[in-house]
Amino acid sequence: MTTTTTTTAPSASAHDLLAGFGPFDSMPIGGRWRPGGGEGVLTDHDPWSGDQLAELRPASAADVEEAYDVARRAQVGWAQRLPAERAEVMLRAAAVIEERHDEVAAWVTAESGGTVGKVAVELAVTRAVFLEAAGMTHHAEGAILPSDIPGKENRVYRRPVGVVCLISPWDFPIYLTSRSLAPALALGNAVVLKPSSETPVTGGLLLARILELAGLPEGVLSVVAGPSSEIGDALVASRVPRVLSFTGSTEAGIAISRTAGLKRLLLELGGNAPLVVLDDADLPYAVESAVFGSFYNSGQICMIANRVIVDRTLHDDFVEAFVERARGLTVGDPSDPRTFVGPVISRRQLDSVRDKVDRSVAAGARLLLGGDSVGPAGLTLPPHVLVGDNTVPTASEEVFGPAITIVLAEGEAHALELANQTEYGLSSAVHTRDHRRGLAFALRIEAGMTHLNDSPVNEEDNTAYGGEKQSGLGRFGGRWSLDEFTTHQWVSVQHDPRPYPLS
Repeated sequence: MTTTTTTTAPSASAHDLLAGFGPFDSMPIGGRWRPGGGEGVLTDHDPWSGDQLAELRPASAADVEEAYDVARRAQVGWAQRLPAERAEVMLRAAAVIEERHDEVAAWVTAESGGTVGKVAVELAVTRAVFLEAAGMTHHAEGAILPSDIPGKENRVYRRPVGVVCLISPWDFPIYLTSRSLAPALALGNAVVLKPSSETPVTGGLLLARILELAGLPEGVLSVVAGPSSEIGDALVASRVPRVLSFTGSTEAGIAISRTAGLKRLLLELGGNAPLVVLDDADLPYAVESAVFGSFYNSGQICMIANRVIVDRTLHDDFVEAFVERARGLTVGDPSDPRTFVGPVISRRQLDSVRDKVDRSVAAGARLLLGGDSVGPAGLTLPPHVLVGDNTVPTASEEVFGPAITIVLAEGEAHALELANQTEYGLSSAVHTRDHRRGLAFALRIEAGMTHLNDSPVNEEDNTAYGGEKQSGLGRFGGRWSLDEFTTHQWVSVQHDPRPYPLS
């Protein structure tokens, strides 16, 4: 039995949809759309078809400096706008996403390789982020604190931090950018955004167009697309931004923390999420949850299940059912609604997944399901299922692709030990019919997020994200954004003259 493969011929309407917001041959830097001043050309490709989607000259370090300089000045006027005015821009952005849903979705699918189902979820949570951000403008509350000095009043004002540097990834490009971009702007900040070079449009330029249509003033948002090797230090080391929001690898996050200086850092980094199946779990449901959590978005999510740890009493039955379910997933063209597993983002990513699988087999893991890559660009890898211990590369390293390792546990204590046997601590899950047992287990997992009887990927829950250990600092989304993108200023008011102890 083989995995079903889909192929859909590109239609004229699909090309029309991509043309709606474009062309994307320039970027908004310091209040005007123009080519960057960097060397070479940044070429954007569809990972399924291999077709070129956009081409632009990348940004330079001088462009970053200009963007920061303009952002610092533009932010003052933007912060002085009434809360209702800033909220209205967020509401209009959400309306543009809804009204032009098919155009936005076509871009996300074409550029990131996201399937129809995945992109529908991504746009829904992106729109929700802008709606939530609109409400934040009226919730930036301060405080009045008591004083021990007669006639004195202490006031604490909540103010925007000023300028935010935002560096976003390619796996959920429009959402993972928006979850910091929307609240930062709504709270009165300016933003200089560097999207991934794999998704410069949906991670940055498309959002800039949407916000331009929504009425965001010029200069409040700049997008600098280009290689990190050329503009990364200029972005991170500058003293202009007071907050730096980054989603990406742990290695890059550590490098940023060493260069950033005195800034507030929001870092969501690598993951190695365990999905634990205890001996009393609902086996069919746990299998379904694990298959979804392993292969959603072709396994290219930092919160994806990287290991499935199964109690010995269920292990063999689980493996058999899991392999059969994974084998039946539809692989192929992400624009076909039947497809569940689409392409990985690039040749480099494909080679990385294959390397980890090969090294794991060499280390003793058994490959129970696999296959060669398919598709016009050759980047679409079918599900790979391995059985091995916690030390094989596909279990000990972040895979970021459609490959999962099933690990046997000798009871609950051993399962917990295996789950925590990683330097990462982003997401996790545990399956059991006993909710009290599951909650007690969840509270002992060393991770920022743990889901009971669910997948580590909560694809429709955008309330909070963040990790422990080497998976990052800070929290993204929800009420945490109010704290991350604002600062407090203490202002004391002496109403009555008072004597000073000068002698």
